[in-house]
Amino acid sequence: MTTAISDAPTRPVGVDAIHHALRTMPQAPGVYRMLGEKGDVLYVGKALNLKKRVTSYTHVSRLTERLRRMVSETRSMEIVTTHTEAEALLLEANYIKRMQPRYNILLRDDKSYPWIMLTDRHDFPQISKHRGKPVKGASYWGPFASAWSVNQTLNLLQRTFLLRSCSDSEMQGRTRPCLLHQIHRCSAPCTDRISREDYAELAAQARSFLAGKNPDMREKLGREMEQAAGALEFERAAAIRDRIRGLSALQQDSSVINPSSVSDADIIAIWQIAGQSCIQVFFIRAGRNNGNRAFFPSHARDENAPDVLAAFIGQFYDDKPPPAQVFVNQDLPELDVLTAALSLRRGRRVEILHPQRGEKRGVIEHAALNAREALERRMAESAGQAKLLQGVADLFGLDAPPKRIETYDNSHIQGANPYGVMVVGGPEGFEKRAYRKFSIKGPVTPGDDFAMMREVLERRFRRALKDREEGVRPEDWPDILLIDGGAGQYTAVRGVLDELGVTGVTLVGIAKGPDRDAGREWFHTADRPPFQLPPRDPVLYYLQRLRDEAHRFAITTHRAGRSKTLVRSELDDIPGVGPARKRALLKHFGSARGVRQAGLGELEHAPGINRDMARVIYGFFHPDWTGE
Repeated sequence: MTTAISDAPTRPVGVDAIHHALRTMPQAPGVYRMLGEKGDVLYVGKALNLKKRVTSYTHVSRLTERLRRMVSETRSMEIVTTHTEAEALLLEANYIKRMQPRYNILLRDDKSYPWIMLTDRHDFPQISKHRGKPVKGASYWGPFASAWSVNQTLNLLQRTFLLRSCSDSEMQGRTRPCLLHQIHRCSAPCTDRISREDYAELAAQARSFLAGKNPDMREKLGREMEQAAGALEFERAAAIRDRIRGLSALQQDSSVINPSSVSDADIIAIWQIAGQSCIQVFFIRAGRNNGNRAFFPSHARDENAPDVLAAFIGQFYDDKPPPAQVFVNQDLPELDVLTAALSLRRGRRVEILHPQRGEKRGVIEHAALNAREALERRMAESAGQAKLLQGVADLFGLDAPPKRIETYDNSHIQGANPYGVMVVGGPEGFEKRAYRKFSIKGPVTPGDDFAMMREVLERRFRRALKDREEGVRPEDWPDILLIDGGAGQYTAVRGVLDELGVTGVTLVGIAKGPDRDAGREWFHTADRPPFQLPPRDPVLYYLQRLRDEAHRFAITTHRAGRSKTLVRSELDDIPGVGPARKRALLKHFGSARGVRQAGLGELEHAPGINRDMARVIYGFFHPDWTGE
């Protein structure tokens, strides 16, 4: 149940606002949210007893400086009651990930993790990479830390089990085997090169292997290879040999994780230096290392490692099921509650363990070493980045190093599929979470980049100005706008900013040098004539990287939009024609043009098209037809 405990007639502030909320605060498990002046969420917390926990914020002298500041900004509170403290912890983690309150420990991770998917409801199951929500009728194994790790595993699985990776429509449309069959990575069920029963056996072996239930598979394949060689079936023996090699590559022990000590677990270790944290996560499934990834949660400098790690675990498993075991390198606070929450999330028992000896201790120590090295690299890069930003500030006369540099570019072909983009750089390097795409909505004259840039900037800053007036997301206001272009582009953008009333932003135009030679760029600003930097200046390299990143992002965004347009056809606009009927029509007539030119009788005899549907399709292409 959600309850708003908010504004009194005189709108209390700080401790008074908390006392006002306590009047109706229940003594029950739940989650509380502290809200600021504009209704923005300052902090999210959970409690076994809401009233008792929130009362602690009224004893200001016992709070840290950070919490005292948070209390002073509080204007109202909202609560959600739950049945148990474990449910409250899960809800708290979900709220923190969605709302990103600035006084919480934050896991800034918007990445979806890839899985291996094997379809169930098909005579010839398909194996492929999958991201996003699971779909019915398929089995999943993972997660994997990166696309590279899942792609490498998929390649080995295809070599070993010869399962198809093509879609159902591709399989149905083939008349001869594809290249994957020729390089011995598919058994070609599309052209009946393998029976349904034999393919089912391969799929069953793959499922058993992925689940870690078939340790004797290599020996079995070895016997089959010897029998084939003894029967002088050398091609079959060679194919089995290739499968054994693929299986060996899949089963080889990792130099980091020993499968005998860890079977199905996540290895999570934290390392802290100078108030910054790195958390390294290794994904271990069926004794195999599915890759690892480093995370750098955002938190106050005085947060200790156990608290940061506990908050990270709650948020990390908000959108993914935890494994049977989680190994950590810290003794976590409220371990019982966190364990109960993860067990509730998984639907089965989960153990959170801090190994003290043996192989498991070695595994967690190795993860901690990876975390330390990743954090040291990041801090070294940050120091170099800080030096570059100071150089940018000196170059353009800023009082302090810029915290946010926005770079704009656009892309189109003869006015078609026009897109504008914004990329962001700052103390942490390229901040890809802040990148934005703008699908140009107004009519675009080929070559009129000024009109595209005007629309992008108007859409960007109308919202930003409104947020600035309301005090929302002040960190989203840029210090520098970097525009790819010379004096013309600079003047046009300056006019747009002046019309919108944008102030306090340094505008810089970067124009390519003679013959578009990188290293000889001209810079245009408001307070000095156009100038160049020395060819080996590190600040020049940095500004080039920002411009090139915007250019790359603009091109890839345009290509993606163009690809969506290319796969659409006029068949998509016919009422009642969905993906299945569209595939049937294209397969029968060869193209959308063939459907358009077909007569009514031909349409009625097409697979999956009844008489009424045929009349709808024919009428769509012949608007003057009366139906007689």
